Amino acid sequence: MPNKKVIITCAPTGAIHTPSMSPFLPVTPAEIAAAGIAAAQAGAAILHLHARDPEDGHPRQDPKIFRQFLPQINAATDAVINITTGGSPHMTVTERLRPALELKPELASLNMGSMNFGLFPMLRRFKEFRYDWEREHLEKSRDLVFRNTFADIELILSSCRTFGTRFEFECYDISHLYNLAHFLDRGLVEPPLFVQSVFGILGGIGNHPEDLMHMRRTADRLFGKDYQWSILGAGRQQIQLATLGATMGANVRVGLEDSLWAGPGQLAESSAEQVRMIRKILEGLSLEPATPDEARSMLGLKGRNEVAF
Repeated sequence: MPNKKVIITCAPTGAIHTPSMSPFLPVTPAEIAAAGIAAAQAGAAILHLHARDPEDGHPRQDPKIFRQFLPQINAATDAVINITTGGSPHMTVTERLRPALELKPELASLNMGSMNFGLFPMLRRFKEFRYDWEREHLEKSRDLVFRNTFADIELILSSCRTFGTRFEFECYDISHLYNLAHFLDRGLVEPPLFVQSVFGILGGIGNHPEDLMHMRRTADRLFGKDYQWSILGAGRQQIQLATLGATMGANVRVGLEDSLWAGPGQLAESSAEQVRMIRKILEGLSLEPATPDEARSMLGLKGRNEVAF
């Protein structure tokens, strides 16, 4: 029998970590382009991309910044480009939606429910910051609800479906699976669903193996064979949970957005390093990383020639 194909998603930068936490976190458009290209060359079929202000690294949803790195990645790889509509918890939904609306990617992320989004525990580990916004970004998460109401979700779905963008449904808790089932019942989303289960963010589901299995059982009951499952473990559990998920039939996501680590006390020097780590594990399990075109087929995507960048 042929090996099962596993989609590796890589997220090389994002809104969780700040530049002072790792010298390897890409910030400028040139750095993000290089990180994305390297991750694709290492075996990532999908690149989940955020943008940052090139001066101080704070999260930005300005399509002009995305246009400074997306064409380079598209020219150098055939990876599926997945643009965030999550942006940052401090942004409005209208601001978060701007890049997807203008750039019309094959895939966009979509958070499936409002939640407390606690990043402030990282203040215990990281004490010194280069930019004032970094400490404020973490501290404000003590009193922050990351808003993703039913109206917000419906706005993103209805706006993007007109040009064929499909979604990576980011589910941080069991209730988010039920929210997704609600939109499926209403016909606002169509299979195959790409369900990204997120573990280990304070305010969402935990990172115990039982949490992962509970997510899987619930998704199986709600969606049957109409979904592709993927595992995102935050922090040091990234590789552990991805490995466990892969043994249960999941796709996997790695990258410096979700974890800065390559081992105990060892910073990953690139997202590509994390891609190589999980790829080696997959191959040891007799599983084969999917190519970008195989990922497109598995997820029912419109194709790389139908984007606006």
